[in-house]
Amino acid sequence: MSNLRRKLPSSSSLFVFEAAARCGSFTRAADELCVSQPAVSRMLARMEEHLGVQLFERVRGGARLTESGSYLYRRVQEGFSTIESAISEIESRATGMETVTLSVSTAFTTHWLMPRMSRFNLRFPNVDMRYQLMSGKIGGPLVDVDLGMRYLDENSIRGDDRLVIPEILIPVCNRQYFTDVLHSADPAQVQTLISMDNQERNWTAHFDALGQHLGRADNALVFSDYAVVVQAALLGQGMALGWMNVVSHCLAKGQLLAAVDQLRVTSRRCCLIFANNRPMRPVVENVRDWIIEEMRADIAQIDTACPQLGLAAIVGGLD
Repeated sequence: MSNLRRKLPSSSSLFVFEAAARCGSFTRAADELCVSQPAVSRMLARMEEHLGVQLFERVRGGARLTESGSYLYRRVQEGFSTIESAISEIESRATGMETVTLSVSTAFTTHWLMPRMSRFNLRFPNVDMRYQLMSGKIGGPLVDVDLGMRYLDENSIRGDDRLVIPEILIPVCNRQYFTDVLHSADPAQVQTLISMDNQERNWTAHFDALGQHLGRADNALVFSDYAVVVQAALLGQGMALGWMNVVSHCLAKGQLLAAVDQLRVTSRRCCLIFANNRPMRPVVENVRDWIIEEMRADIAQIDTACPQLGLAAIVGGLD
């Protein structure tokens, strides 16, 4: 730390630099920091002189980071984020609560996690759960969160990543649609397929068992949020492709049915992963293990009701 002090004109220069880089303007940074614009300019000029590099290019209407400035800004952001997380954690512990932030899809949160939040609260009465929600496909690095659910290729799984289940796909619908439409005696019965807007439209082609029931698939419902896709299936609006990590609760409770006795298992794995820039706290590990435990309980319940799907063997064989 003493070495860092020698590399900077003052510790406050980092806060001034971060504000100016984030705001893209010395004037806006000065307003945020409650100092004058000349004071910000002088501080950053001293910092550039001390480091021997230009951090900003003065442009019309503001300031733009140079290559060196952009590199420093990324590192300062990471450091500030880590410090802020530590302070928040200390404050939470002082109140007896620990905050855990989870990066997951809106669909997983709506249809899997929310129905069991009472169980979560009984298990973790001192955890304040926060969410970073994604409406489309889940992916990307973890930023400012403790734990995230991601689909990973086998060669991308690290030592700390934990397998939840393989990526398992199954056509689903509610009981009324299953009886009145999918298994209708009328060969001209029109089917409605519910899909994501970035999902392949011919996903039914991957399920041979659908052939004898599909009829004419003339209707389509397309949504940008997979949570809405699942909700439409729950309401009997059509048949959707179910990702098992999202629909397992609905299948276990009988709210959704497997449209056919056929699964599709891909090479990807649904995993819970830790953020690289955050400490691996015991409470986060416990929350991770609880999610896996609950998901496996769903799988066991579905396997008991529908042994022909072979779910338990698929999941258990990849541990």
